[in-house]
Amino acid sequence: MKKELEVLTEKKEQAKLGGGLNKIEKQHQMGFLTARERIHLLVDPGSFLELGSLAHSDQPGADLKSAGDGVVTGLAKVNDRQVVVQASDKTVFAGTEGMVYFRKTKAAHEFAVKRGMPLINLMEGGGLRMPDGMGSDGISQMLFPQELLQHNRSVPMITAILGDSFGGPTWTAVSSDFVTQVKGTSMAVAGPRMLEVATGEKVTNEELGGWEVHAEYTGQVDQFAETEEEAIEQIKQFLSYVPQHSGIEPYKQPTNDHPQRVIDEVTEIVPTRRTRAYDMKKVIELIADDGDYFELKPTFGKALLTCLTRINGRVVGIIANQPMQFAGSAGPKECDKATDFICLCDSYHIPLIFLHDIPGFRVSSEAEKHKIPTKIMMWNQALAQSTVPKISIVIRKSIGAAYGNMCGPGMGADFVVAWPTAEINFTGPEVGINVVYGRELQKADDVKKERQELLKLWGFDSSPEKAAGKYLIDDIIDPRETRKFISQTLEFSCSKKGSISERKLANWPTGF
Repeated sequence: MKKELEVLTEKKEQAKLGGGLNKIEKQHQMGFLTARERIHLLVDPGSFLELGSLAHSDQPGADLKSAGDGVVTGLAKVNDRQVVVQASDKTVFAGTEGMVYFRKTKAAHEFAVKRGMPLINLMEGGGLRMPDGMGSDGISQMLFPQELLQHNRSVPMITAILGDSFGGPTWTAVSSDFVTQVKGTSMAVAGPRMLEVATGEKVTNEELGGWEVHAEYTGQVDQFAETEEEAIEQIKQFLSYVPQHSGIEPYKQPTNDHPQRVIDEVTEIVPTRRTRAYDMKKVIELIADDGDYFELKPTFGKALLTCLTRINGRVVGIIANQPMQFAGSAGPKECDKATDFICLCDSYHIPLIFLHDIPGFRVSSEAEKHKIPTKIMMWNQALAQSTVPKISIVIRKSIGAAYGNMCGPGMGADFVVAWPTAEINFTGPEVGINVVYGRELQKADDVKKERQELLKLWGFDSSPEKAAGKYLIDDIIDPRETRKFISQTLEFSCSKKGSISERKLANWPTGF
C-alpha cells in the first residue's frame, strides 16, 4: 500500500504541472496566470476538491503530455458558498478541447445542476482540438454540448474570459448569466489564423473579438477588467447577488441602512426642466443600501442602466433610463439590454425596479435596419411574461410607447407611481404641438406667444395628476420618500411567496 500511495502521490503532483514547467513559465512570461492559480484566487483557501486530476487525452500516445486533458474541474467554496469550477488549462494543447475534456466539463455541469450549485468557468483556449474532432466520427461526437443548450438557467452560470478564447470558451460565455473579460484578450467564434485561411480576411485578435468590440457592438460581455484578479473579483460580486440555484431566492443581507431613509439630496440632483441632463446613477446610489450597486453592460446601450443592488437587504434589479446619453431615449441596443436583464432577474427571483426618464425610442432609418420594432416588442414580451414583483416609478418623463416598455400601467407592475413633476404623454410637447396645432400656429399673429400658451396647456395634460385622479396610476409620491416607498411595497409584494417567480423566461435564449 505504501508503494502504491507513493506512486499515486507522484502522479497527482505531476498532473498539477499541466503541460510542464516550461509551459507554465511561458504562460507567466505572457502575463497570464495558470488554470490552478486562477482557481486559487477564486475559491476559499483549502476548499478546492479536484475531480478528474488523473484524466488525460484518449488519443494514442498523448497520455503523458495531456494532464487533465486541458481543463481542471472540481468543487469548491467561494465566500463560503458551494460552487462547481472549471478552468481551461492553456499549458495543455493550448487549452483546446478533446473528448476527455468534454467528459469532464459535462460531468461538472451535470453535478452543478443536479445538486444546485453555481457553475463558474475560467476560460482561455483555442476551441475544438485536432485531431480529436476530425473525421465524420470525430465531429459526430463533439458538436455543441446538450447540457449547455438546455441549461435553462437552472443554476447561475458565470464565465470569465481570461485569455484569447475561440470556439468552446466563446459558446460557454455567450450561454452564461454573467461574463467578464480581461482587456487585451479576444473572444470570438474562430481565431484570426483560421479566419484568414477560411475567408481570406486578415484581422488582429483585438479587431476580431477584443473588449471594445463587445463593449460597443455585441453586448455579449457584462463587465471588463484590467487584470485577472479584477475579473475574478467581479465574479464574486455577481455571485453575491444571485441565488445558489433557481429554486430559491437570493440571500438577504443584513444592513444598517434604514429602509425608510429619506433621500433629501434627490431634489437637488434631478432638475425639473425636462431638457436638462443629470446622472441617473446618482439617484440609484441614494436609493440603494449603502449606495452600493453592481452595473451590468455599462458600456453597451448606454442610455439604459441595468444594475443589481439591495434595498433593505433584498436583492433587486434596477432598469433605469440615463438622461446623460441620448436624453435617455432607447435604441436597439438598449432594447436588447433590457430584455436580457429582465430574463436574468425573472429566472433568479430578483424583483425589478423601473426608474423612468425617457423621451421615447430613438427611431431612425438606421434603427429600423437593426429591427427596432422587433426589439421593442421582445422587451415587452419579456416584461409581460415576467412574474417577479415589479415596481415602476416615473422620475421625470415617460413618453409614448416607451412608457409601456418601462413597465407603465397595464404592463404587470405591482405598483406604478410618479413624482409630482413627472410628465406622461403620447409624445413630447414640441413634437406634439407641431403635429396637433401646426396649421393653427401658421395662422397666429404671434407664433412664439401662441406656442408658449400651447406648451402650458400641454404641460397640464401631461401632469401625473390626471392619471392619478382616474386611478390609472397608484399614487404620486414625494421624491424624497422614494427609497421608503420601494422598501414598503417590496415587503408587501413579496408577502405571499417571497420573490419566487414562475420562471417563464428561464428557457429564453441568452442573446437577442
